[in-house]
Amino acid sequence: MSDLRSRSDNTSARAPLATHEIELRVRYPECDPMGFVHHAVYPVWLEMGRTEMLRASGGDYRALEESGVFLAVVRLELRYRRPARYDDLVRVRTSLLAAGPVKIEHAYEVLRGEELLVEAKTTLACLDREGRARPVPTGLALGADPVSAEHAAR
Repeated sequence: MSDLRSRSDNTSARAPLATHEIELRVRYPECDPMGFVHHAVYPVWLEMGRTEMLRASGGDYRALEESGVFLAVVRLELRYRRPARYDDLVRVRTSLLAAGPVKIEHAYEVLRGEELLVEAKTTLACLDREGRARPVPTGLALGADPVSAEHAAR
């Protein structure tokens, strides 16, 4: 992810705290008339990667939201390198880079085999029901179920 890592922020230079991969097959409605994946599809795949990373660690977004924790994308960067095409089998590699007091940063690679198609970064803000910044729940950045960890801490 050389281009996105060359930014002046130092979070992308750090080793990821966690990494997770999902595999997807490109579906026909995700493509433009030329058979390439439409650029608007990739952010959806990134969200799928984040969601499955959380699920693999024992958490889930529904439980977070039911407990009053909302994660809003406040920054999204994508670098398109090569197109994915209809029926390609792709992997979305999601890496947790950092979790601060109220934000979480991820990096992504979308690959076809070992070929890098897209690299991306997101920053999520942790919000309460009223949309105000709130602390990231204990355990969310550490791979634990954040809802259980937060209740255990009380």
